Amino acid sequence: MPDKKDKTVKMKALNDVPKKGTDNVEAKKTAEKPIKVTAKKTAAEPLKATAKTTAAKIIKNVKTDNAPAKKSVKSKDYKRKVLVAAGECLPFIATGGLGEVVGSLPKSVAKVSGFDVRVFLPLYSDIAEEFRKRMSFVGSLKVQLGWRSQYCGVFLIEENNVKYYFIDNEYYFKRNGIYGHFDDGERFAFFSKSIFEVMSLLNFFPDVVHCNDWQTALIPIYLKAIYSKWFSYKNIKTIFTIHNIEYQGKYSMDIIEDIFGISKSFAKMIEYDGLINLVKGAVVCADKVSTVSPTYAKEILSSYFSHGLDRVLELNKGKITGILNGIDVESYNPSTDAALFANFDVDNIQNKAVNKHELQKMLALPSEDDVPVLSIISRLVPHKGLDLVRCVIEDLLQQKIQIIILGKGDAVYESYFMDLQKIFSDKVRAVISYNGDLARKIYAGSDIFLMPSKSEPCGLSQMIASRYGTVPIVRQTGGLFDSITEENGFTFNNYNAHEMLEKIKCALKTYEDKDKWRKLIKNVMESDFSWDKSAGEYIKLYGK
Repeated sequence: MPDKKDKTVKMKALNDVPKKGTDNVEAKKTAEKPIKVTAKKTAAEPLKATAKTTAAKIIKNVKTDNAPAKKSVKSKDYKRKVLVAAGECLPFIATGGLGEVVGSLPKSVAKVSGFDVRVFLPLYSDIAEEFRKRMSFVGSLKVQLGWRSQYCGVFLIEENNVKYYFIDNEYYFKRNGIYGHFDDGERFAFFSKSIFEVMSLLNFFPDVVHCNDWQTALIPIYLKAIYSKWFSYKNIKTIFTIHNIEYQGKYSMDIIEDIFGISKSFAKMIEYDGLINLVKGAVVCADKVSTVSPTYAKEILSSYFSHGLDRVLELNKGKITGILNGIDVESYNPSTDAALFANFDVDNIQNKAVNKHELQKMLALPSEDDVPVLSIISRLVPHKGLDLVRCVIEDLLQQKIQIIILGKGDAVYESYFMDLQKIFSDKVRAVISYNGDLARKIYAGSDIFLMPSKSEPCGLSQMIASRYGTVPIVRQTGGLFDSITEENGFTFNNYNAHEMLEKIKCALKTYEDKDKWRKLIKNVMESDFSWDKSAGEYIKLYGK
């Protein structure tokens, strides 16, 4: 005879199921199979599923804490299930390096036999119509977040052997811009909580959930505080990747229950310095923690780089590992890139000069083959080393050189570089914009790429520049230290403007020796920054 606890669990499962609607959904259809919708159905319309069918699926997977867990016997054909959760992903939507990583890593893992990889993203209104037209409607349910019961729709795109699920709620995600809203904490709490509820809808319970940055830091926290007591979730492992520790998801402890739906009994798990700190909670709750380069994994253990989290990281350093990111070498391919003025490769680099000439022409710079072009493509913020650039750039402009800056950021840097362009009109171009097409043209048309970051968890720009045969000059920090050496670029150690200037002068001198420079370009272009090695490291992590 079932005990009282079993009845309570079953009743809870039934109450969480969407109410029966008028749509005739066949009971035998699996929740995984996309449901065909008419052309009039939009990304905001809910699916009215049969409550009885959905409840039966949930109850089937429910056991109490007292029930013994059966050991699952996995066949030789079993595919290890990996769920990747993130706030952005190319090609659908991205603001920076996180989107590039989430756009590339799952594809690389999915190429390896034995993996079923699925990516979860919010369905932002900024996602282009070309992608929305390809989405199929999977289903809908209600997600309980604190005292709120919110609609959650699920849409699917499948490509490159990866299934991409988009979590729909117009209240949270129908806005301009994907970050920077007053209620970002609540928005990404809903997203994180919905992932667990959608697992039941899809009947997909992963072996590993790979979470990325503070936007999905609540996933290991929710698993530990709420879902791990349910049988279907018991064996899920979590990996939390820190892409940039500066952003930690800090909020007042007063909203722990109302906004995040976490009992105050778990407050100690996510509290740090008197505030909710989501990254701290994820580090504590996750089974493994990774960073985006080996050097950054070591750096964040010190107070200089940790933004206050060094005490927690030191206590959990046994589960921290660093894996250097890669880039999508198919997308960033100078031999096929449609954005370039002329395509080229490592065995035929003559057309790189064509790209340089056309870039100078486009930006109204004097077209001079023997004048090296140095470029900076960056967010214009202090930790990118721009104070070093400001300190010595006017001295540098006394050399035979042209400088191109592309990016947006702090007004002080934007204004400075625009003023510099007016003073050195035949040597400097400052384009205050985010422009992917122009960025590719600059990568291909420049001779030297400067990246003097104060801190850089991984950095992708130095890898992209290398892919296009543009020699990087970097400061030895984070992923810059792990990716660029004196064999495939120029490096300097201390955060010092004149040390950087001397290294730039060294590069300019090498540029004058055409044979040396061609050999260096070859070394740079042959550097392997593909995801093959990095994905292999993550696969090992997923298997643990």
